[in-house]
Amino acid sequence: MPKNAMQAIYDDAKRFFLKKIPSEQREEILQSYLDLPDSSTEPADMPFLFERLLNSAQNASMKAGVIGKSVGSVQNFGKVLFDFDVAKTLEKYSGKPEKLLADIEKKLKPRGEIRKEPKSIWPLYCKTILSAALFLNQFKNGEDFYQWANLFYTNRQAMAALPLVIGEEVEGFGYPLACDFLKELGFIEYGKPDVHIIKIFSGIGLCGEKDRPYMIQKVIVKVADAANVSPYNVDKLFWLIGSGKLYRHKNLGRDGIIGNFRQEYIDHANAKLKR
Repeated sequence: MPKNAMQAIYDDAKRFFLKKIPSEQREEILQSYLDLPDSSTEPADMPFLFERLLNSAQNASMKAGVIGKSVGSVQNFGKVLFDFDVAKTLEKYSGKPEKLLADIEKKLKPRGEIRKEPKSIWPLYCKTILSAALFLNQFKNGEDFYQWANLFYTNRQAMAALPLVIGEEVEGFGYPLACDFLKELGFIEYGKPDVHIIKIFSGIGLCGEKDRPYMIQKVIVKVADAANVSPYNVDKLFWLIGSGKLYRHKNLGRDGIIGNFRQEYIDHANAKLKR
């Protein structure tokens, strides 16, 4: 698709969603979600990276409802993980995801049923926690991790490989969640090729519905380049259209949820493209 057509799609998507925001401050509200400075040269400390990894790890399918909400927030895992100390977590729980889950039950008292079959959400998430700790334990500190990440990030040809590596290193992660982890750290040249993006982009012909996340990420970058914005910006705009979740504005809609506009937008965009 030509660059000017991609820019037109972005601009129209922005106008479309602005009309859906039930507030006179709609422009300011939308921009508050789209704007994020590049923080790739501002290293976070290791406990923050550990917590951020675990937050992204529960941003898949049913996990956010089963994991995060049941203990109040991912931040509360710090009560079990020694305030997200990687070394202490591994010292106590390495190779022992069952013990970790038992301590989570005892100390955090999660709401709802905790199924313990090997492929159930909680046992898998505990394996992800320990896998994330092992991954981060390769680095001396947060600055060391950022130096490594920037070897990929500062190379246009290599940057798409960074989430591939993280997705392979952290059990239960994969490419989309690795992108989520990076973009929320301020590596804004990444978007998250999640279900909303894939459904919308495939629905308007920007990609195929079965394209690999790696390829979807490349489309996000192309749209961003055409619109002269960051891939983070593109990701957030289409995620907001698909989810309708203005999570920083709980006073709007139903606790911040103003509606799912995915199919409405797809129909709208396709009608415009046919003209």
